[in-house]
Amino acid sequence: MSKKTLVLGASLKTERYSNYVIHKLVENRNDVSAIGLKTGEVAGVKIQTDFAYIHSIDTVTLYLNPLRQQPYYDYIIDLNPRRVIFNPGTENPELYRILEEANIEVDVACTLVLLSTNQY
Repeated sequence: MSKKTLVLGASLKTERYSNYVIHKLVENRNDVSAIGLKTGEVAGVKIQTDFAYIHSIDTVTLYLNPLRQQPYYDYIIDLNPRRVIFNPGTENPELYRILEEANIEVDVACTLVLLSTNQY
């Protein structure tokens, strides 16, 4: 089943995990949106640099360290996703609490592992 996913911290650099996960999400037929520091395109997905409202997001998968996540707190809450995945290096107990208070599921996991083991 396709899960509309926002990759937050998307990179045009092919060696970055966020870039690789966009490819894997597209391969698995998920509807993907991406926000990063630079505009461009990865696997047919346009990377935006602004806080555009994206309707019906199921999952936000984070590729930003906790300090870089702070400007996105309200944005993520306003998107009202079902869950937020904190990939390795993005763990943030402050944001966990905020999300849980907003009834948004917190998943500390690796999106690539979830995809490769059919647990996404």
